[in-house]
Amino acid sequence: MALMSFLLFLGSNGYAQQKQPDLVLRGTVTYADRQSYLELPFAVGEDVTRVSVELSYTERDKHTNIDMGVFDSERFRGWSGGNKSFFTISETDATPSYLPGVIVQGQWKLILGVPSIEESIRSDYEVKIYFSHRTDELAGSTFSQRPLRDGPAWYRGDLHMHDAHSDGSCLSQSGAKVPCPLYKTVEAATARGLDFIAITDHNTISHYDDMRELQPYFDRLLIMPGREITTFQGHANVFGTTSFVDFRLTSPHVPTVDNLLRQVQELHGLFSINHPGSPSGAACMGCGWSAPNTNYSFVNAIEAVNGASLDGPQSGIPFWQDKLNKGYRITGVGGSDNHDADYSSHTRTAVGHPSTIVYAANLSEPEILNAIRAGHVFIDVEGTANRTIEFSAHTALSTASMGDNLSAPSGERVRFALKMLNLESSHPEIICDGEIVTLADFSPVKDKEEIRNFDYPSDGKRHWFRVNIRSADGILLIVGNPIYLNF
Repeated sequence: MALMSFLLFLGSNGYAQQKQPDLVLRGTVTYADRQSYLELPFAVGEDVTRVSVELSYTERDKHTNIDMGVFDSERFRGWSGGNKSFFTISETDATPSYLPGVIVQGQWKLILGVPSIEESIRSDYEVKIYFSHRTDELAGSTFSQRPLRDGPAWYRGDLHMHDAHSDGSCLSQSGAKVPCPLYKTVEAATARGLDFIAITDHNTISHYDDMRELQPYFDRLLIMPGREITTFQGHANVFGTTSFVDFRLTSPHVPTVDNLLRQVQELHGLFSINHPGSPSGAACMGCGWSAPNTNYSFVNAIEAVNGASLDGPQSGIPFWQDKLNKGYRITGVGGSDNHDADYSSHTRTAVGHPSTIVYAANLSEPEILNAIRAGHVFIDVEGTANRTIEFSAHTALSTASMGDNLSAPSGERVRFALKMLNLESSHPEIICDGEIVTLADFSPVKDKEEIRNFDYPSDGKRHWFRVNIRSADGILLIVGNPIYLNF
């Protein structure tokens, strides 16, 4: 029998991306263990919501193979044999080969199978076990152990889409309208050249297991868990957590919107109000945001541009700008609200139409969400591959970009710069506190790359400035987030 030692380490957040695991199991297998199974027990506490396991061992190059599986305290939870060195299990999702479900308290057993090891070989194994808890902060991407791309860049994505797990549909092989499988949406996002997507089915979290299965194959597209909290008084996307969020607003369970917002805050989630300018009624109950006494201090983002309501009476931009004028620093985002992955890329509400463009430190879920919280975002209304703006401001002492705050005492000159890429023949608009101002050159853009500068003499009061870009015939192309003065 193999000799095992059990070492306990205290982990801060319990994600597999941590440097320190919560528990390490070490031991050695020899020829005497060939074609047998070793049981490695470990304790799971009552507040654990995810168990992740990573196996490594020596002598692989000498025809040693160690298989892996696990039982919880009540039942079998999966077997991956020798085809995986890592797995994770939670209530909502699990690595393929493993079964999602409630993480039960008690003694679990990791099973190591030894199909082959040669005589005289000693193989040392190490098992790292990580525990997650409901209110842990997101330490790494939910479905990927490492960033899909390193380095700061503008990353293009879609934050609002539906599939078969709610009301997404498409045509079957025989032409019938059927619930559309998730992989169709992911394929469409890949075809559009997007860097990240969030699947936001209505109230459910059942799609997370499918997403975990797809992420390893689609290794250039970050797939982030989301859900659209769909209430009778408004819809909102929640990102950054896989835990259940009770959506029953106005019921005894969630009597007020404040209860709902505090749920999301407790889970370190990002709360984004969807299509707030849409009408609400029998055709779409709760589509417009009407929840009374909403504490906008807990709202991280507002869907300023929805695929079905781009620029007109149902636009989310007036709702968003009203909140900015009331002193809330809330990020404007876009979402296609796609319900059919087969829509042509030129169709409104096609996947990626519009796109949310985020300047993030790398392509990982925490960094994308951090950048959205910070407002380092603009919306490409048509979801192109390369239209870009960079909007910045500086004083003698500091510099700010979209989403940042700049202190500017009365009388100080603030120098703004707008860089536009691949926006020939369009023209910029400068918006100050919700009104178009004539501080900048509004003439059509002539070159592939063009920079416009303008100055603003600060009055020392609170203001915000942002940019729209419109086509020659006035169609909205780009919606920028604000730079804040004296907030």
